Amino acid sequence: MKLLYTNFHSGSGGGHTTYIRELARGLSVRHEVHVAAPEESRLLREAREIPGLHAFAQPYPNGLRLRPARRRACARLRAYLEEHRFDIVHVNGSADHRLVIAALRGLQPRPLVVLTKHNTKPMRGLQHAWRARFGTDKVIAVCEFVRRQLSHTPYRRCQPETVYNGVDTAFYSPAEPADRVDTRQLWIGSNAGTADYKGWTDLMAALALLTPDERDRIQVVIAGHPPSAAQREMLARSGLQDRFHFPGLLDDVRPMIARLDAGFVLSHDIETISFACREMMAMGKPVMVTDYAGLPENIRPGTDGWIVPVHGHAAMAAALRDMLNDREDVLRRGKAARDHALAEFGIGTFLDHTEAVYARLLAGAPSLDSEPSPSQDLASTGRLIGEDGHPRRHGPMQMPDMPASSQPVADPPSVW
Repeated sequence: MKLLYTNFHSGSGGGHTTYIRELARGLSVRHEVHVAAPEESRLLREAREIPGLHAFAQPYPNGLRLRPARRRACARLRAYLEEHRFDIVHVNGSADHRLVIAALRGLQPRPLVVLTKHNTKPMRGLQHAWRARFGTDKVIAVCEFVRRQLSHTPYRRCQPETVYNGVDTAFYSPAEPADRVDTRQLWIGSNAGTADYKGWTDLMAALALLTPDERDRIQVVIAGHPPSAAQREMLARSGLQDRFHFPGLLDDVRPMIARLDAGFVLSHDIETISFACREMMAMGKPVMVTDYAGLPENIRPGTDGWIVPVHGHAAMAAALRDMLNDREDVLRRGKAARDHALAEFGIGTFLDHTEAVYARLLAGAPSLDSEPSPSQDLASTGRLIGEDGHPRRHGPMQMPDMPASSQPVADPPSVW
């Protein structure tokens, strides 16, 4: 097969970058694989470093004010499509999807277009109806929650299919952290980033519910963009500045994850399945997640992690207290998380299932003319889904003020 992956993100790209990089790297061993991404993107930089992978600098201007730039970008992409005659073009967001459709107009034979739905943002309106009917041949959902969500959108005619994100369980494997000065400290953290919807600020309210002694035994580490001014102000009001550490964007998150006792992904919007969650579990860390969207699909409660309600500060505090009081249980759950990752999260399964979607599509099935009715009641996905098939959004939490911690930070990790 001859495959082209597109992605519009011009910066880090988060999970989109991880998704495309791992697919492209793995499938380039047995197929001709190209990646088209903006010149300044992390994806293009990393794609250029992978032997056998074809990297193409492609902008995706978006918005009415950028129409001249968009016309130039469309002509550039059209020339690349005409030159290479791909079998599959795999798009990963609205901006690159729109440009691909425009660049393919009139091209014969036209490559088949596959779209991956990476988030829980609504897909409504005439634009999506048009794209689903005339510019999409197949949709991949990264979790079952998203597949059920798509069954209530125009993309149901593209017969959405779930292919879970996979991680390299050899790369993300358990590692011994450096010795700690204070073994009483519980280190929890996340490599999911600091965006507001990631829910990390909920930990401030959860920590406020603990006793001063419990609170002073917990350290929180979050990798990603530095916190915003508003987030830092919230942290200052909470008096918990000495409990939180921000190492920034890391090229390699493994040393940070290795230092943790447990991980967390507490999202309340946009999130689907979370590469970060699966990477931490692959490294033998149990993870606390919210019951938002596909996050619970990662966890076997009581076995390899904890599932708490969105903005469920009392439940988060209870889980933290359990971690403090039973370190052996944390270690046991961490081992179970690693076993779960080996059994279900492997990169090989991810590659094979994605490749199988392409093969079935190229073989002529499913038909674009079929429009299956939604087969599942979205109420089965839990209380976070609305009547329109999209997750309910949650308002900002209210942060209580509290006194500053009475203890200094213990043993800040040298890798940060």
